[in-house]
Amino acid sequence: MNTELFGIISIFIVTVVLAIPIGKYIAKVYLNNKTFLDPIFNPIEKFIFKISGINSTEEMNWKQHLKALLSVNMVWFFICFFILLFQGSLFLNPDNNPSMSPDLAFNTAISFLVNCNLQHYSGETGVSYLSQMFLMFLQFVSAGVGMAAAAMVFTAMKERTTDKLGNFYNYFIKSCTRILLPLSAIVAVALLFSGTPMTFEGKDAITTLQGDHVQVSRGPAAAFIAIKHIGTNGGGFFGVNSAHPLENPTYFTNAVELWAQLIIPFAMIFALGFYLKKTKFAYVVFGVMTVGFLLLVVPTVISEINGNPAIEKMGIAQTTGSMEGKEVRFGPAISGFWSIATTVISTGSVNSMHDSSMPVSGTMELLAMMVNAFYGGCGVGFLNFYIFIILAVFISGLMVGRTPEFLGKKIEAREVKIAAFIAILHPLLILSGTALASYFAANDTAMGYWFSGNATGWLNNPGHHGFSEMLYEFTSSAANNGSGFEGLGDNNPFWNITTGIVLLLSRFIPIIGPLAIAGLLANKKYIPESAGTLKTDTTIFGIMVFAVIAIIAALSFFPALALGPLAEYFTLK
Repeated sequence: MNTELFGIISIFIVTVVLAIPIGKYIAKVYLNNKTFLDPIFNPIEKFIFKISGINSTEEMNWKQHLKALLSVNMVWFFICFFILLFQGSLFLNPDNNPSMSPDLAFNTAISFLVNCNLQHYSGETGVSYLSQMFLMFLQFVSAGVGMAAAAMVFTAMKERTTDKLGNFYNYFIKSCTRILLPLSAIVAVALLFSGTPMTFEGKDAITTLQGDHVQVSRGPAAAFIAIKHIGTNGGGFFGVNSAHPLENPTYFTNAVELWAQLIIPFAMIFALGFYLKKTKFAYVVFGVMTVGFLLLVVPTVISEINGNPAIEKMGIAQTTGSMEGKEVRFGPAISGFWSIATTVISTGSVNSMHDSSMPVSGTMELLAMMVNAFYGGCGVGFLNFYIFIILAVFISGLMVGRTPEFLGKKIEAREVKIAAFIAILHPLLILSGTALASYFAANDTAMGYWFSGNATGWLNNPGHHGFSEMLYEFTSSAANNGSGFEGLGDNNPFWNITTGIVLLLSRFIPIIGPLAIAGLLANKKYIPESAGTLKTDTTIFGIMVFAVIAIIAALSFFPALALGPLAEYFTLK
């Protein structure tokens, strides 16, 4: 057990240490400063802009950024939808996997578009290699979009008074080529040499040690798995995701994949400090996020290594902890750590089945996605935290009787209204979706087209855990996470369409809000710092932001958690 804990601590420390220089590199990329990769990527980027006819030096305001962002996403959605809808008749399909139904294609296309990768299908049998490759393309560009949006907010925070906030396409292409691609290549090579397949051939026939003849799925997995983690996407090439022995063969690849999903969210916070030349402010932000992360990790790891009290009452020893739904090659401690890393970061990949987690662990996994502001996904993690900064500045100003100011700009009613709307939207989408599903299940409603049979048919577990499964599905969708309590039967029109709508709203509205706030503040007159200015790079301000996050999360979600995983916990006791 001490070895497992040493592994967790080592991975976390190595990631933080490497995130600082990578953050400095990211800041240089967005500032258009010279980097060591310029000779490689300058010609590539010039070629991309030349054939696309885009002027990457043209300055945009926040509305133009938003228009460009939404336009390219709409094009990618329709291309992906039609590929999935007709994949059975297209090329690169050696295993003859069938085309998706319209509702599943709708859900999958939106899910990968919004950096969520909620999968209501199994990778081996659900998609062709052509579809996998286009989904891999979406894993790059969805992460790049989030990082480009964050870069625009960085620029708005840096400038004194301006509406010129850089160029979306410049930030986006550089995010993909200079940051995501090199890191993904490193991870893919590590996976490739550890046994992860990278081929376009179909299933391979093997004979097991006990003499069984089986067909083993393979494919261009190493490249897909690399960007799924580097881009905080999380979609599994294989059905059981990173619990699969080809997707995550060894403890070494497990450590690499953990590092991969943590590195850019960590580095983006340090990049903010270097970009603004306010490293102390970045350390405060990182400190608040880390405290929140550890408050979720510690109870989870303790719960998993202590085992299941119901099994203990039966007189069965659990010397290795709670191993239900865990892989023996990893163990419960690092599986618990992964479950929080993947829900805090909004990656959504799994190396164990979250549905089998202990109730305390399930509570922490849900809370990580409900808060949705500790580290977060590529770029959008800071955008979510930015909303809480605005609210904390406003509340602090009210408490001391001063006009709220942030980085020399007055926070006024318009910005606070937008921030409050975004903060309320997240629980609204989660709780309204869960309430709707729970109503149908409680009344065993005949669903007609929406589900083949009555609503209770999508629940494999009744009572508290069944409620938790429905709550988790909408929480995962609203947090752009993609993991699930997989006891839920979710590949049907009801779940595909409802979660698809939640995915769409919860991705783009929380991007629109911070972009609008940052753009509005950037246009305001700069107010020089004075003795009465609220310091935002202090421990006190960090505590204030944390308190705002905790209060909003507690008020919004405690009743739902009490009905689900917390009730299950007390039932076990």
